[in-house]
This record gives sequence, structure tokens and C-alpha cells, in this order.
Amino acid sequence: MKKQDMTFGLHAVEAVLKNSPERVIEMWVLQGRDDARLTPILEIAAEWGVSVQYASRKALDEKSDGGQHQGVVAKVKPAKILNDNDLAAMLEKTEVPFLLILDGVTDPHNLGACLRNADAAGVHGVIVPKDNSVGLTPVVSKVACGAAEVVPLYQVTNLARTMRSLQEKGIWIIGAAGEADCELYQASLTGPLAIAMGAEGKGLRRLSRESCDTLVSIPMAGSVSSLNVSVATGVCLFEAVRQRLA
Repeated sequence: MKKQDMTFGLHAVEAVLKNSPERVIEMWVLQGRDDARLTPILEIAAEWGVSVQYASRKALDEKSDGGQHQGVVAKVKPAKILNDNDLAAMLEKTEVPFLLILDGVTDPHNLGACLRNADAAGVHGVIVPKDNSVGLTPVVSKVACGAAEVVPLYQVTNLARTMRSLQEKGIWIIGAAGEADCELYQASLTGPLAIAMGAEGKGLRRLSRESCDTLVSIPMAGSVSSLNVSVATGVCLFEAVRQRLA
């Protein structure tokens, strides 16, 4: 059984059951667990005829590869990988796109947290390079708390080329960079927009940085020089949300 075929955690399993029940092959639940949080998950599983088995904590630990499964693990068919063509199709029917670009984020915890931020901020899609980036792993789904099932993740072949294509469609790209002269709160984040974030430590790669229309920095008052990429992403996305609601 492949590790990538497993989804675990209450939010992650419930999200896949609600949004893509046809992907769920079977489920395992911790023996003796019977509470209000689990009931709706079991009800959806029963509605879709998903086989549910009860298992020991040790068995669930093994199935989730030691992840925090919260007493529920599901074997699922892999999600469809969205690509450049899917991104183009989404943009055609989206009047004012609001996108997140993640360049070189390889930590599944960071990607999961970024997807959760993106869902909360109302982002239409998250764009990552097909190479040099983590995909939709079980850990990503668990950390995303269900957001991985509802926020489209587009894996593109050439990120710089995709960014140029976005600009041709009238989408303004703002990149976060610590050395930028313009601060985040001075930038205009309304209209068709993509916010580009780089990996921790490395930041945006040169071609990605050069493909941005503007670079902005998050003002830092303390002694820490940078923020975790998921925290920085949340700061940037919700400043955009604030401006777009004003």
C-alpha cells in the first residue's frame, strides 16, 4: 500500500468524503472511538457505501506512517493533478483572479499551512512548479485541515513562463522579498492579482523574482530577519483581503 494513497486526520478525511467521495476506497477508525466529531464522518461514509473497519491505535499509526491520524485513516485514489491547461481553463471563467504562487516550497507542513491560508483568504488557486516543490502528500492534506480538497493546486512545468502568461492576462504579480524597497502595506493589492512567495531561507528564485511586477517586503520590528513562509503568506494574503474588502 503506497503512502500517498492514505489520508488521515478528522478534517482531511471529512473533506475528501464531502468533496470527492468517489476517491475513498476504505476507512479505518480507532477501536472504541464513538464521539460527536466522528459521527458525521461515519454518516457520510455510510451514505456513499464506504467500507469502515475498526482498528487498534498501533495499526492506525502504521497506516498513517506515524502521522497524527486522530483515530481515522482512509485509503484513497490519488487526486487528479491539475496542470497548466487546467489553470488556463480556470482563469477563463474567473472575473477577478486572486492567486498564490509558491516557488520552491518543499516542506509538506509549510505547503499544507499555505493551502489553509489560501482557503481562508478566498484564493482561487495555488500555483507551484512541478519540480522543486512538494505535491499533495498525506501530511500536506492533514496540515491543510481540509483545504487541500477545496483549493485547486496547479503544478506547472515552467513557473517563470506561467507567470509571464498571467501578466499577459492582466494579472499583476507581487513578489515577497526581504530586500524590497516597497513595504507590503504601501502596495496596491486590488484587482486581478497573484502573490508570489519563495521558500524559507532562499526566497524567490532569480527567474521568478524577475517575473514579478513589484517586489514588497513585510516590515519586521524585532531581531528575527524572516518569517516562516506559511506565516508570511498569511500576512500577505490577508492584507490583500483587507484591501479588496475596503
